[in-house]
Amino acid sequence: MLNDEKLQKIESQIEAEQKNVKYDIREFTIEYYVNKYLKDVDDDKNELYVPEYQREFIWDDVRQSRFIESLMLGLPVPLIFVAEIEIDGRFEIVDGSQRIRTLAAFISNELKLKGLKKLFELNDLHFSQLSSARQRKFKNISMRMIVLSTQASEEIRNEMFDRINTSGVSLLPMETRRGIYKGPFTDFIIRLASNKQFKKLCPIYKYMEQRREEEEMVLRFCAFSETYPTFRIEEASIEKNGVAGFLDKYLEYKNAHYAEEDIKQKEQDFIRVLNFIEKVFPNQGFAKAKGVQGVSKPYFEAIAIGALFALQEKQDLMPDSTEWAILDKNRPNEFFKILSGRYHTHSLPKLRGRIKYSKNKFLMSHAKAVSN
Repeated sequence: MLNDEKLQKIESQIEAEQKNVKYDIREFTIEYYVNKYLKDVDDDKNELYVPEYQREFIWDDVRQSRFIESLMLGLPVPLIFVAEIEIDGRFEIVDGSQRIRTLAAFISNELKLKGLKKLFELNDLHFSQLSSARQRKFKNISMRMIVLSTQASEEIRNEMFDRINTSGVSLLPMETRRGIYKGPFTDFIIRLASNKQFKKLCPIYKYMEQRREEEEMVLRFCAFSETYPTFRIEEASIEKNGVAGFLDKYLEYKNAHYAEEDIKQKEQDFIRVLNFIEKVFPNQGFAKAKGVQGVSKPYFEAIAIGALFALQEKQDLMPDSTEWAILDKNRPNEFFKILSGRYHTHSLPKLRGRIKYSKNKFLMSHAKAVSN
């Protein structure tokens, strides 16, 4: 039996922490959510916004379609979870970014429904092809939203995201791969991800440290640099299998076709890129600006692979400036616009485009430095 002092400490701690997670539940229509998300989204000033750590859009068309189908059938769907930001009154999506962007894509006619089993008559249709009445009915469907109060700090929001995404939820793809695709190439990826220089240059978000995020980054570096520009290996491709499915197939293939020379070359390329990044982006690494915590996958892919390809053309590569690679939503540059796509962030044109842009910028800046 605990003594009174210990019990009192427990109660005091619970009460103190509860004060930090005040919330209320609100209910709005789909049209409201989509409008709040889409208005000023290209300038990253939308009222309902996706935080940096959730920018990658990972749902495929079938999963998106099933979500739309669930809403049309009147089935219950998970609540949207947001945090109100005190400084500007915007709502940061803590949980629900894939759902919000799916709704926006559907209403904006960027999503064609496919793979539906119940409402199969809707397959291969866009939103605009529905009757006006059905469009209005869909936009008027209501969804509930939990709103964390402005008292919730960024640390608390991050913890909420971590708890939502680790409590009874499926493992992330890289966590699953470690168990399914065992082999020498997987061991190689794990070894590179533990590189101290890489960890310093790639300051991932705290709540992703135990979820194999570094290994995911290294796998993407190897897979995308090897298969650029088609992003295809045997019968698998990003276009056909999506990013996660393609990386699964790539890892399976490389384990089965392990070659020492290939491994040596990849490790040399990896270390070469790390040394280059440390030299040209001191105190920044793969982050979007100095002192920024967290590394987005699209940014990492563009900078790391773009640098590799530029180094392969110019061994003594030394850029004159890297201002183009520093991203600031208040002063969006061309690279910011290339990376800030809200939908299909890993479509072939976008993935090719950001890698090519980064490579060319490194080379152009080098040429300028030489001419000066």
